[in-house]
Amino acid sequence: MKKIAIALYLIVVTLNSSCAQETENKVSETENPPFSAELYVDGLQLPWGLTMMPDNSLLITEIDGKVIHFKDKIKTEISNIPEIYRRGQGGLMDIALHPNYEENGWIYITYASEGEGEEKGGNTTLMRAKLKDNAFIEKQLLYKATPNTTKGQHFGSRIVFDNEGYLYFSVGDRGDRDVNPQDITRDGGKIYRLNDDGSIPSDNPFVNTDGAKKAIYSYGHRNPQGLVKNPETGKIWNHEHGPQGGDEINIIKKGANFGWPLITYGINYSGTPITDKTAMEGMEQPLHYWVPSIAPSGMAFISTDNYKGMKGNLLVGSLKFQYLEHLVMKDDKVVKREKLLPEIGRVRDIKEGKDGLIYIAVEGKGIYKLVPNN
Repeated sequence: MKKIAIALYLIVVTLNSSCAQETENKVSETENPPFSAELYVDGLQLPWGLTMMPDNSLLITEIDGKVIHFKDKIKTEISNIPEIYRRGQGGLMDIALHPNYEENGWIYITYASEGEGEEKGGNTTLMRAKLKDNAFIEKQLLYKATPNTTKGQHFGSRIVFDNEGYLYFSVGDRGDRDVNPQDITRDGGKIYRLNDDGSIPSDNPFVNTDGAKKAIYSYGHRNPQGLVKNPETGKIWNHEHGPQGGDEINIIKKGANFGWPLITYGINYSGTPITDKTAMEGMEQPLHYWVPSIAPSGMAFISTDNYKGMKGNLLVGSLKFQYLEHLVMKDDKVVKREKLLPEIGRVRDIKEGKDGLIYIAVEGKGIYKLVPNN
């Protein structure tokens, strides 16, 4: 019965979708992409995030609690990282450099932590630190989502800076969809905006709302594991996991409600409906959604000319189907989907490096470099 219910749901959603979205949900396999995938860093278990240093070396996070510096083919583990709460999808997650890293040396990470004197369990945390002699120093806790919970799902969490130097990071709904995402007095199911030192920008949308979490920039999110700046417009884009169907791409807007769980193109994993609504007044529609879900993780705009015909498009990792998805973009719309690197594995993160090359993190394998074809 479950399979029948899901099949019927997918038929209904497809019929109700616009022609454009129907076209977008058809994915074609590209036999000859303009690159080859070269295993660049091997021996990694679950590389969750990566970033490139000014000298083109890599900093890589492993979810179990390691930060690895890869330079000159040597992996060095960074010491003095914060204590990590490892449960389910939670652990050591994203890593990013300050836009002015060469001047100030700040490195930002998100991770699950317990905190002191709080409820049992953990929640998503943001901190920054500097790197000296392969150790973190000057560690500063910038934000700790509350309350703690022992649930193991939906921690988020990605980090990105905009053109004005504001820091954005995501926290999933922590498995409490009926409470957290729509309540701006609670953490969870949100995208947050901070100054680079963790203080609250004076023009954040809810700074003058009684009881609200002042760091919230947008809400109504489920589990955002993609967050990236569009290099052409400077706008912040995210993608997030839907339930059974309904993964989304959104352009983040100040104070916007993205609807979860009141509207969704997905259903429960059991096959039962979450809601009969895919749209409501005052809630944002996704720029793109996937039915069925691909379980997206990691996202990068291609700003380089190194990959023929791909500049300006998006790359998204698929955890569920274990491939790299190429989204051809036109006027902020997905006009074509292409499956690249089929069966490469669970793609967890994607970054375009300062060297103009794309790097992808794959669970159980490591970091691949996409080498352009001559």
